[in-house]
Amino acid sequence: MKVLITGVAGFIGSHTALRLCAEGHEVVGIDNLNDYYSVDLKMARLERLAGHGNFRFLRLDITDKQALLELFAQQRFTQVIHLAAQAGVRYSLDNPDAYAQANLIGFLNLLEACRQSPPDHLVYASSSSVYGMNDKMPFSTTDAVDRPASLYAASKRANELMAYTYAHLYRIPATGLRFFTVYGPWGRPDMALFKFTQSILNGQPIEVYNNGQLSRDFTYIDDIVEGIVRLLARPPVSQAASAAGGLAAVEAPCRVLNIGRGEPVKLLDFIECIESSLGLQAQKRYLPMQPGDIEKTWADVSELAQLIDFRPATSLATGVERFVSWYRAFYRA
Repeated sequence: MKVLITGVAGFIGSHTALRLCAEGHEVVGIDNLNDYYSVDLKMARLERLAGHGNFRFLRLDITDKQALLELFAQQRFTQVIHLAAQAGVRYSLDNPDAYAQANLIGFLNLLEACRQSPPDHLVYASSSSVYGMNDKMPFSTTDAVDRPASLYAASKRANELMAYTYAHLYRIPATGLRFFTVYGPWGRPDMALFKFTQSILNGQPIEVYNNGQLSRDFTYIDDIVEGIVRLLARPPVSQAASAAGGLAAVEAPCRVLNIGRGEPVKLLDFIECIESSLGLQAQKRYLPMQPGDIEKTWADVSELAQLIDFRPATSLATGVERFVSWYRAFYRA
């Protein structure tokens, strides 16, 4: 395969690139290296890829439509993994323009590039946040997702609709992955595991929202990568569907899948797991529910498991221990 990965200096992007390079595939990675969080961490992730002769990095912003079109015109990508986005639920309250540019305009540019030079399969990042105010558990891809709790969630749902339109009009096979709270080594500094570990080691209190009454379906990074890699060779196909009046219609080669552990964990149990790995107690500062947050996430992954014969299974204790070991080594903590 010749794979393009957008957001390759990111958490999921860098891990996915490493896996594909190790398997011998040609990987081109692009990233704008913005300063939403530490650029040094992003550069360190890229350094891990530098020794692979089948990897090439280009500094490119997906909001630069002309540059993206030129890249696709010059190279024929068999698969595209689109992970570049403005991340973060709470930041979307402070800087909504960043989400409109990266998540909407940027994704539209990518779809136009795929229209110009269609890949065999486009796999793109959606989010469990699209389930918004839903209270039916576990979350299923058949559930209505019309009540987003943040602009970030709304932008990801918009991506799913945009991908469907391009799959319908131009037959671009597209799979959207609704990621559920991804964690692990080389993770993002704005995520709970990173922030809690940093604060506990520095003797600072951690902020526990909704007075600890939150649950998340934590999914280890290696399981996410395994799902992505297995899906690359399994693009959705157009299928005939019966329409009103007996006329035949063709369903777009497009789907959306959950990818999560399939097991919600209470926030306070999550904190206990971190404390156990660190051998330290956390000072807790209990706070109310934050705007944009949802109380619980829980993935129904039966569709994913049936399709690729894989179900994320890394235990929270194992995943947290691996993160803590990486954090101590990387930051000499």
